[in-house]
Amino acid sequence: MIIKNLNVNGKKIVVVTDPDASLADVLRGQLLLTGTKVGCNEGQCGACNVIMNGKLVRSCITKMKRVPDGAAVTTIEGIGTPANLHPLQSAWVLHGGAQCGFCTPGFIVSAKALLDENSNPTREEARDWFNQHKNACRCTGYKQLVDAVMDAAKVLRGEMGIDRLSYQPPEDGRLWGSKYPRPSGVAKVTGTWDFGADRGLQLPADTLQLALVLAKVSHANIISIDTSEAEKMPGVFKIVTHKDVRGSNSVPALINMPSNKANAQDRPILCDRKIFHYDDVVAIVCADTEARAKAAAEKVKIELEELPVYMNAQAAMAEDAMEIHPGTPNVYFVQKIAKGNETGPIFEQADYVVEDEFYHQRHPHMPIEPDVGFAYLNEEGTLVIHSKSCALFMNSAQVCMGIGLEPTKLIMVQNPPGGDFGYAATITSQPLLGVACLATGRPVFLRYDYRQQMTMTGKRPPTSAKLRLAADKNGKLLAMEEDITIGYGPYCDLGDLTTMMGTQYMGAGYHIPNIRGEARTVYTNHAQGCAFRGMGSTAVEFCSEVLMDELAEKIGIDPLELRYKNVYRPGSTTPTGQKPDVYSLPEMLDILRPKYKAALEKAKKESTSEKKLGVGISIGIFGSGLGGVDGAEARIELMPDNGVTVYVTWEYHGQGADMGVLGTAHEALRPLGMPPEKIRLVMNDTSITPQNMGSLASRSQFVTGRAIQVACELLLDAMRKENGTYRTYEEMIKEDIPVTHTGRWANQCDHLDENCQGNALRAHMYGVFMAEVEVDTGIGKTRVLKMTMAADIGKINNKLVVDGQLYGGLAQGVGLALSEDFEDIERHSSMAGAGFPYIKQIPDDMEIIYVETPREDGPFGAGGCGELPLTTPQAAIINAINNACGVRITKLPALPKKVLAGLKATNHHP
Repeated sequence: MIIKNLNVNGKKIVVVTDPDASLADVLRGQLLLTGTKVGCNEGQCGACNVIMNGKLVRSCITKMKRVPDGAAVTTIEGIGTPANLHPLQSAWVLHGGAQCGFCTPGFIVSAKALLDENSNPTREEARDWFNQHKNACRCTGYKQLVDAVMDAAKVLRGEMGIDRLSYQPPEDGRLWGSKYPRPSGVAKVTGTWDFGADRGLQLPADTLQLALVLAKVSHANIISIDTSEAEKMPGVFKIVTHKDVRGSNSVPALINMPSNKANAQDRPILCDRKIFHYDDVVAIVCADTEARAKAAAEKVKIELEELPVYMNAQAAMAEDAMEIHPGTPNVYFVQKIAKGNETGPIFEQADYVVEDEFYHQRHPHMPIEPDVGFAYLNEEGTLVIHSKSCALFMNSAQVCMGIGLEPTKLIMVQNPPGGDFGYAATITSQPLLGVACLATGRPVFLRYDYRQQMTMTGKRPPTSAKLRLAADKNGKLLAMEEDITIGYGPYCDLGDLTTMMGTQYMGAGYHIPNIRGEARTVYTNHAQGCAFRGMGSTAVEFCSEVLMDELAEKIGIDPLELRYKNVYRPGSTTPTGQKPDVYSLPEMLDILRPKYKAALEKAKKESTSEKKLGVGISIGIFGSGLGGVDGAEARIELMPDNGVTVYVTWEYHGQGADMGVLGTAHEALRPLGMPPEKIRLVMNDTSITPQNMGSLASRSQFVTGRAIQVACELLLDAMRKENGTYRTYEEMIKEDIPVTHTGRWANQCDHLDENCQGNALRAHMYGVFMAEVEVDTGIGKTRVLKMTMAADIGKINNKLVVDGQLYGGLAQGVGLALSEDFEDIERHSSMAGAGFPYIKQIPDDMEIIYVETPREDGPFGAGGCGELPLTTPQAAIINAINNACGVRITKLPALPKKVLAGLKATNHHP
């Protein structure tokens, strides 16, 4: 141990610590300054940034033995407080810079260090600073963060009053359609918004720390598990194996369609007989410290019989491939599509036919916060699990079946999460926490390290596709044929739904009268598949959008004009034969056309032999809600101070769930003239908030928002007097009128038939993307210069929140197009290794154009939002690369070596 004298946020502190402990661990664990977040723990994300002796450092990789004695350390807590915000914090709130908020303290501390050095930075200097110091954000797209730095710098230089950093409400006080900052903003910018790891530090002293015993092969039979040596290690309380699981020891799939041949309980909680993929969990070590738990985990001995490994769908479909799950074929689900007439004769007679093969990579979510959770038994003996789940009620049912609990004996609570982008709809650590808590009778805590986040949580599954399009001499689409293969990993989970959605969205946006095709889901031994924003649509719409450009080239027509000829108009039908809900695509293309022509002219003018500029277009479609019956409940209670409390399960992703609830309730309660501060939110706790299907499929604003609207209307009806005025709480009680009302709304749609036909969803989101890129012909590197998006998501609840969703989705689309991948488990199991896009890889120039067509069924005309921006921005970028240099990339990501190989093949390499 060593003694260090520190000056932390102006206060002299003496700490006794392990010399190899990190500064982050001391700040968080010993000083309880939890505003400093630990994400990757490898110095790659900047969430842990602090200022030490005037210099910005990443505290997770700064060992205490390297910290000078007497060092002055400034954390987010020393920059400002909720009652006294620093201009940077005020600007962050105003510009919506804190979405999930996990990276926010590290960014603000970094920005403070920048402005201490340079009080008048340019936007590019701010971007260079964040890039140099590895500040990573997965939510925002970075643009708003630079906006905040610029405004805060003006205030600090005395060029702008601090009042300009406060939200100015409209005269009528209306929140709907405004840029009202989200309620959680102040807590996030001050580091007082507690995430799962922060709450873990608040658990009682007898909490057991968990470490997982993981398989280091991808496919094997288990011969034996020997825990005897590990049980003797210091601090070990218990080692939990499959023998301690009371239930089925399996995680049931969320959805299992009738034609799915998979066993819906194919995923073990703790492996007993077989390993199905790398880092499958074999045992849980429960100890008094994390370090001791990890040390003991290394001593568990697993004897294995290694089996052939099938790391992609093609290998798993080979004739000699063994069944990964004995008794179930590796191709376990097939979805056909048949719309209109047989396509064979149409292709034979068509004026134009194009076909190609595509590959959309396995896509890692890469939130900055790794998965984390804890569990305990409450005073009634009920198991309580806190996690990042974004589908609390569905995950609760899964956990109960797997660990052998009655539903009434489990409470699920969502911790404020550091983003998840869909992976948290699939079970992660919840059953592990439940099993360990029940087996030990003690509170338990588990935090994945970042490598485990990458290897153990789900990914957007890789998709291979063959696609053909036929058109007449005028460019009108006549027919499409598709063949899709999805390697979903070792567990079925949402594999059938993903595949069905693949057939549902291929060619979406265009009236294609005749379609034939087949899609299949395949078991592999690679990472499990799961939801990722744009689930099912992103991979297949990439294929059809790139092929549309190939068709335009063959016909000799501009790609935008070919799309304009074929997008939905009255009389069109979707690939599922459904009538579109709105017809705004022609309008969006009309709006984009002059910008597109100007961009093409600029690209032509500024291109050189070394740097080629290009422009690409794509269209993206996604539905709002789940198919079939998709419903939600919300409860509202009038309070003694004549404010209200809204109880709702609208899980956070960082997308602005709190603002979604507040904005919807405020609009519904407008007749009362109620100020927003009197609308209180109670969210995401299955013991007190109503049933819901989860914050997924862009359903929350559309479905849950409608339930909130109904609840508010019921309360208004109860409060309304005969003269049109409204009763107070006191009057309601006096007249014995209920002050609590539950709103319910069901969005009932068809279940698609065996040919993928039917009215699948009642509302969709529509977008048109334009990418402007520069290709360095010497090395094949692509730089995105600008992204433009025209979007129709219905009426907008909160512009600040929606802007952030779209900017963030566009940024993820850049990474998806150019760098992100999870193929090589060793090489891709870190943020940097998997191609995480930092700020300099994302254009500062991003433009969003809204077309707000009201959705008939949505609350106040609103639809969904979150999925749309990650449908096809990657296709626009790929099309722009081809426009720039004649290289067509059909297998993502478009790494420089692929582009360079294409340049050499086409003799465009200088």
